[in-house]
Amino acid sequence: MAFWWPLLVLAFAYGLCRFLFMLIPPKVPSIDVEASDVLDDGNQAQENSFIYVPPRGTSQQSGKIVQCYEPATMKYLGYVPALTRDEVKDRVAKVRKAQKMWAKTSFKQRRTFLRILLKYIIKHQALICEISSRDTGKTMVDASLGEIMTTCEKINWLLSEGEQWLKPEYRSSGRSMLHKRAKVEFHPLGVIGAIVSWNYPFHNIFNPMLTAVFSGNGIVIKISEHASWSGCFYFRIIQSALAAIGAPEDLVEVITGFAETGEALVSSVDKVIFVGSPGVGKMIMRNAAETLIPVTLELGGKDVFIVCDDVDVDHGPPLAGKYDMGALCMHEHSEKLEGLINDALDKGAEIVARGSFGHIGEDAVDQYFPPTVIVNVNHSMRLMQEEAFGPIMPIMKFSSDEEVVKLANDSKYGLGCAVFSGSQDRARDIASQIHCGVAAVNDFAATYMCQSLPFGGVKHSGFGRFGGVEGLRACCLVKAVVEDRWWPFVKTKIPKPIQYPVAENAFEFQESLVEALYGLNIWERLQALVNVLKMLTEQNPAGESIKKKNN
Repeated sequence: MAFWWPLLVLAFAYGLCRFLFMLIPPKVPSIDVEASDVLDDGNQAQENSFIYVPPRGTSQQSGKIVQCYEPATMKYLGYVPALTRDEVKDRVAKVRKAQKMWAKTSFKQRRTFLRILLKYIIKHQALICEISSRDTGKTMVDASLGEIMTTCEKINWLLSEGEQWLKPEYRSSGRSMLHKRAKVEFHPLGVIGAIVSWNYPFHNIFNPMLTAVFSGNGIVIKISEHASWSGCFYFRIIQSALAAIGAPEDLVEVITGFAETGEALVSSVDKVIFVGSPGVGKMIMRNAAETLIPVTLELGGKDVFIVCDDVDVDHGPPLAGKYDMGALCMHEHSEKLEGLINDALDKGAEIVARGSFGHIGEDAVDQYFPPTVIVNVNHSMRLMQEEAFGPIMPIMKFSSDEEVVKLANDSKYGLGCAVFSGSQDRARDIASQIHCGVAAVNDFAATYMCQSLPFGGVKHSGFGRFGGVEGLRACCLVKAVVEDRWWPFVKTKIPKPIQYPVAENAFEFQESLVEALYGLNIWERLQALVNVLKMLTEQNPAGESIKKKNN
């Protein structure tokens, strides 16, 4: 007992010191980001105070500038340039030069960069959410949950575990290479290109940027033409944090434009991460094939929300409170949603509930769609086959677990699912049979808040993963390395029977060696080992063996 007391005291002292150390706040520099031009204080310049009516059709998808406006009010926000192919290549070249310097930095410096960002985000949550809300029409609470919390969780995971998963990983060297040390190294790829969607403008920029920069890469992010105004402000935050640690100012670039801009980016970088529609994802794959660069695609989803008959749920909608339902970001999207509804009605579906709008401007009616609950739907309807991206809830009944699994898998998409049941085992069993990339058991969308997990889908929902270890290492050149374990004392030497010119019993030697290493019977392996040692000690010159063979 006397022997253990000193060890217990040391362990307690160590734990206490670590706890006290955690109480000391880290010294994190603060950054100031110019925001006077994005604050809606009612004193905007005259040229930015009118209602904007975007053109319909393809004309809004091209041009030299990207017009920005609030989708909820149609208030004009300004414009940003649509970069040309040459301008994109010039930006990528600058990032590539900066990345070569950044790749040599320590993880300590990279963590400081993350802490600076985290400190700013926490102190400026309202500003970040307000800008996201104005550019996409979402509520402040939605912005907090989808933009702030997810990004903070991502940063926290990288701070806690990022370095651990990027250090060399040692693997078993096998029986034939016992004298070797085998490991996997993770090196930066170079310049990552990200083309992201409009639905979460803050997080969709920071998510690939954090992964790319922490793993030693540079990154160029092409933001959506539907959320360029907010994206340009969020870029200022990144620039300020880079400057605060003395990092190369060109390490991260945010570019704006239309299809030409995105195509130029794909042809210039070392890897592409794309968040968007399956149609555009296929075009990106074709373009990436020209330079044979890796691609991660996070495409559409048609996630099933399964409620079993044994689950205890509240019935009916709440009767009071504020709701985020019906707002759209993209102009004319309501026409697509109405088309999906009409197609379903023509094929026998029935609307059982439909919401109404509050007080909105007459010119903004295209930016809203009434929340709709529709029943008697089937998979012959476009509504059940296409991604709606709107406030429509189609409901199907099922009579058995087998049937609901069949219905859920009858889709070209496979991003995620949520299964609710009074039995955890039942919900888990159903979720395991859904062909998708992420699943929540008795919950919804909880997987994404666990940033240690990979995120992505299958089928038309894409492939590859971002998030977690898989997403972090996906931004790396994964290199297999083998070296001598006891160098220079033990080195690889080719056994004499298989040295050129090979001996007459070379194949017999190989047969015995294989059985000695991998045989299933221990006694046969020992016998084979004896044969190997015997042939190694035999004095049978290779040249003499060849002469006898020729005679």
